[in-house]
Amino acid sequence: MTSDDLVPVLLTDRLRLRAHRLDDFPACAAMWADGQVVAHISGKPSTEGETWSRLLRYAGHWLHLGFGYWAVEDRDTGAFLGEVGFADYHRDTEPGLAGTPEAGWVFATAAHGRGIATEAVRAMLDWADRTLPHTRTAAIFDPGHAASIGVARKIGFGGDVTGRYGEDPALFLFRDRPL
Repeated sequence: MTSDDLVPVLLTDRLRLRAHRLDDFPACAAMWADGQVVAHISGKPSTEGETWSRLLRYAGHWLHLGFGYWAVEDRDTGAFLGEVGFADYHRDTEPGLAGTPEAGWVFATAAHGRGIATEAVRAMLDWADRTLPHTRTAAIFDPGHAASIGVARKIGFGGDVTGRYGEDPALFLFRDRPL
């Protein structure tokens, strides 16, 4: 069994959301090493080892939980643009998120400001609404990350809760499956 057997392919007008492949690693590592990309995520560029572990963790989510992260590529060029998906990281957060898939997304700087995040996140949420048994998803943000918070609000996240992730303040947004 390969990740292609576990991860559904989602298509939008401009994007293909698909399983990560080993040959995504260089582009993925470059994205996660970009200080601008991680400024509101970890605050520090990821090492290649950290990115490698992240790729393997994505595959484990799909295998064990039936959801995870997709690689996002440009349908016309095949270029790697970023990642979107759901996770259960068992994070130290308040409020706690046990049993609630955590939505997340990250994009290379070349993809910023083009509506790609909104398009990709909308596609993953449509998939979740049709597929997952969970009726609610959550997302955690650095309160200063206006761009990602804007994407979340555009696609139906709300119910703001100010809390913490580890020792840092965090904004928690939630989205209930539409009826």
